[in-house]
Amino acid sequence: MNPIKDHLKENLDLIFVGFNPSIRSAETGHHFANPNNRFWKILHESGLTQKKLDAEEDYKLLDIGYGLTNIVSRPTKSADEITKEEYQKGREELKKKIRPLKPKMVCYVGKGVYQEFSGKKSLPWGKQKESVIPGIVDFVAPSSSGLVRMKMNEVVAIYEKIPPLLGELKNVEN
Repeated sequence: MNPIKDHLKENLDLIFVGFNPSIRSAETGHHFANPNNRFWKILHESGLTQKKLDAEEDYKLLDIGYGLTNIVSRPTKSADEITKEEYQKGREELKKKIRPLKPKMVCYVGKGVYQEFSGKKSLPWGKQKESVIPGIVDFVAPSSSGLVRMKMNEVVAIYEKIPPLLGELKNVEN
């Protein structure tokens, strides 16, 4: 299985970071391609996208200022197959990816993603008090996996906090 291509460029408003690609994503070459994954529905329902995109349209996020990557590039059936060593390597690679791109915010799609990245065990949903990379806002959102037990409206409510926060960050910039 091949890793899938990141969709990244400099000065994005927001970069989404997942655990790693699913087998379905590796097969199709697109992020969040598993039909049970609710990522594209969450983005639309939270107001982050004007319409519900399909996984095949993942590259279109760049046009609206969003990027996509993962903490680990190896595709697996589930995130619990990721090794400690892969997370360690992924943490360093992710810092090297994000730092020079200077996004306004990074949204970690899953508390576990941010726990692995930051080394913090206890953390709230939403904007974090301290960022791992200074000058870039860290935002923790629930995983979009169909395995997540949170109700869809609870998940969407957390993602709905991103657009106004991005608006504030853009105003500070101007």
